[in-house]
Amino acid sequence: MADPSSYRPRPGQIPDSPGVYKFRDEHRRVIYVGKAKSLRQRLANYFQPLTSLHPRTATMVTTAASVEWTVVSTEVEALQLEYSWIKEYDPRFNVKYRDDKSYPYLAVTMNEEFPRVQVMRGHKKKGVRYFGPYAHAWAIRETVDLMLRVFPVRTCSAGVFRNAASAGRPCLLGYIGKCSAPCVGRVTPEEHRELAEDFSDFMAGRTGTYIRRLEKQMMLAAEDMEYEKAARLRDDIEALRRAMEKSAVVLADATDADLIALAEDELEAAVQIFHVRGGRVRGQRGWVTDKVEAVDTAGLVEHAIQQLYGEETGDTVPKEVLVPALPDDAEAVTAWLSGRRGSNVSLRIPQRGDKKDLMETVARNAQQALVLHKTKRASDLTTRSRALEEIAEALGLDSAPLRIECFDISHLQGEDVVASMVVFEDGLPRKSEYRRFQIKGFEGQDDVRSMHEVIGRRFRRYLVEKEKTGEWDPEGVVEDPEESGRPKRFAYPPQLVVVDGGQPQVAAARRAMDELGIDDIAVCGLAKRLEEVWLPGDDDPVVLPRSSEGLYLLQRVRDTAHDFAIRYQRSKRAKRVRISPLDAVPGLGETRKQALIKHFGSVKRLRQATIEQICEVPGMGRKTAEAVVVALVQAAPAAPAVNTATGEIMEDDGGGTA
Repeated sequence: MADPSSYRPRPGQIPDSPGVYKFRDEHRRVIYVGKAKSLRQRLANYFQPLTSLHPRTATMVTTAASVEWTVVSTEVEALQLEYSWIKEYDPRFNVKYRDDKSYPYLAVTMNEEFPRVQVMRGHKKKGVRYFGPYAHAWAIRETVDLMLRVFPVRTCSAGVFRNAASAGRPCLLGYIGKCSAPCVGRVTPEEHRELAEDFSDFMAGRTGTYIRRLEKQMMLAAEDMEYEKAARLRDDIEALRRAMEKSAVVLADATDADLIALAEDELEAAVQIFHVRGGRVRGQRGWVTDKVEAVDTAGLVEHAIQQLYGEETGDTVPKEVLVPALPDDAEAVTAWLSGRRGSNVSLRIPQRGDKKDLMETVARNAQQALVLHKTKRASDLTTRSRALEEIAEALGLDSAPLRIECFDISHLQGEDVVASMVVFEDGLPRKSEYRRFQIKGFEGQDDVRSMHEVIGRRFRRYLVEKEKTGEWDPEGVVEDPEESGRPKRFAYPPQLVVVDGGQPQVAAARRAMDELGIDDIAVCGLAKRLEEVWLPGDDDPVVLPRSSEGLYLLQRVRDTAHDFAIRYQRSKRAKRVRISPLDAVPGLGETRKQALIKHFGSVKRLRQATIEQICEVPGMGRKTAEAVVVALVQAAPAAPAVNTATGEIMEDDGGGTA
């Protein structure tokens, strides 16, 4: 725990101007990012007596080891820079709303020659019109199925479209009238694009005009006694009305707005967003976050707006954003939103009427989401905390191991030897920090030696990064601030190293760390046979109860490392097979190559096989088997000459005989 006074800037050193500041921990990792109208006044608040600070703020400033800042010219620039740094550094003490899933959108690919209607997730693409987000993909498909009767737009993939075009026959939707079949030329590209534009206009809320047009056409058809056409138009109108019922009118003035509501307690906050387009609720989504920083409702609203619109531009930013409380820098946030939209955006609290009523509905959804989240997560949080505490108690650690790294070795009969490193923080996997290793120090199968090499390489890199940051610097080198703060590959030490194996692997890992002078990181091994936990130097294992949450977490960490290593080893083997000597065999395709390797296990064992044994592999004829033998003989390294009298290996020095 650091004393904030040890890194407090000198009086007068902090400028009295707008800016963004960063707190870093002892490893130079950015742990908090904030902005301020006046850096001097804001930063002074962090260096008060700890008893007067909010508990979360006190935790942050005692975790930090330094603070730095960047001056900007306006509050809008500070808002943008703060968002960029939070996204880049992922600080642990900043509030971050995280989706529990990727919400689906209804998308119309207007950037294609024949636009396609489909469900899309993830990042938005240029030239595609999006509607939503929806809570479920099936809700989109139901809506599209109703509307294809009236707007028969293409929904097939590029492959299906090409196959139908080459065959000259449309798919089933083309036969039943739910696709205009542009693949076979039933409509021109221009006519199909007009259909897609009508579909998009209807989804955007311009529904009344189109339905009135269809009703007029239906009446004219009935007057002309074209009863089949009139009946078809009647059914089309009914289908569109059913599609409209799925998104009820909530605001009479065709408003385009997003309504953001919050529900919070001392520890967590839930945010819910209703997307209203054309007066209808077109989508809904929500997040829950831990309140890791001391922040009020206005601050939570500002964080939500930043993360909701930080990647959006144009019409995806609505004309109105309705919130339960205005951010402290409401004018700066409004200017930032207007800049992203390209026109004025109104940020306000609804005071009366339909918008206030709808905001109350959004707030009820937020409250229900928070209650549901707590119900689901309570056992999970308790379980993870108990697991870490049980591990600390069983291994005699001073505190719970918040960061655990696990290593595993994988190979196939001594070939393609690789290793994996997986990272768990707070009992959860941190996939961005997983690493893979190739064993370079020797050839062959030796799990203990491999473990020694991998642990040595990992912590040698840690010492290098430690030296770069100046935390351990015998030369007194000062770090370059431009190269610090971002996550490095091996910059952060774990509290516990777990190896897949028993006493020999644990001893190898401990020896590798001792050779580097690292004695403050605990090591243990988990043996698969009896799920025993081994500690360095102990003759007897630590046996955790089968029902222990700590044992379950260790098993999960070990199994994750094992699976990660196997995937890497298989990819290496597949790559080796692709560039194997078998490539030189004429007429031997990929399927029969894989069959040979699967049958014999490796190229080494295949090289030792006879022609008759190779012929036993399904699909292998004698002629091909002979070609395989020839190719392997030509690719094999020449055997060393042996003096039959003495048994000595005669090394070739490259010279000729006299």
